[in-house]
Amino acid sequence: MTGRIAPVLRGAAVFALLAAWAVLAHLGSAGESDANLGAALGVTPLIVIVALLLWRVRNPLWLVAGSLTLLAAVAAAWPMLRENVPLLYLVQHIGTNLALATLFGRTLFGGGDALVTQLARVVHGEISERKIRYTRRVTIAWTAFFIGISLTSLLLFNFAPAHVWSVFANLLSTPLLGLMFAGELLCRYTLLPPEERTGIIDSIRAYRLNMRRQQNTTLADPS
Repeated sequence: MTGRIAPVLRGAAVFALLAAWAVLAHLGSAGESDANLGAALGVTPLIVIVALLLWRVRNPLWLVAGSLTLLAAVAAAWPMLRENVPLLYLVQHIGTNLALATLFGRTLFGGGDALVTQLARVVHGEISERKIRYTRRVTIAWTAFFIGISLTSLLLFNFAPAHVWSVFANLLSTPLLGLMFAGELLCRYTLLPPEERTGIIDSIRAYRLNMRRQQNTTLADPS
C-alpha cells in the first residue's frame, strides 16, 4: 500500500509546487507582488538550468567557476531585473516555447524521422507508413502549437493589459498544454488502429530513452 501511495503523494506535491509557482509568477509579472520576489522567481528557472548543465560537465573547476560567474552576473543585473520583472517573464515564457518548437521543428527537415516518429519507433520498432505520416503531422502540430503560444504571448504583452498577458502566460499555458495532449490523444485513438497506438506513459519513456541514445551517440562521436 505504501508503495502505491508514495507516487501519488509525490505527484500531488509536484502539482502543488507548480501551482504555487504559477500563481506567484502571475502576481510578479502582473506587478502585484514585491519586485524582488518577482525577479527571484523569474531567474530561478535559468539558475536551475545552468546549474544542471554545469553539474553534467562533472568538472569541479567548471562547476565552481560557472556558479560564481552566474551569481556575479545575477547580482550585477539585479537592479535591472527587479525594474523589468514582466519583461523577464516574457523572455522566459517565449524562450521556453520557442525552444520546444525548435526541438520538434528541427526534426522536420533534413530527410530524417520527425521527433514523434522517432519516439514511435522506440516503442514499436518498425511502424507502418500510415503511422509515419500521422506522427509527422503530430510533430508539425506541436511545432505550430509552441510557435502559436509564443506569438500570442508577444502580442498580449505588447497590446493587452499586463494582468491579461500574465494570466495567459502563467496560468493558462499549462492547461492549454494539457488540452493539446488530450486533443492529440483523441486523434490517436480515432485515426490509428489499437496495435499502432502509444500511451502517454510509453511516449514519455520513449522520449527519455531517445534522448539518452542521442546523448550516448554524441559522447561516442564528439565530432
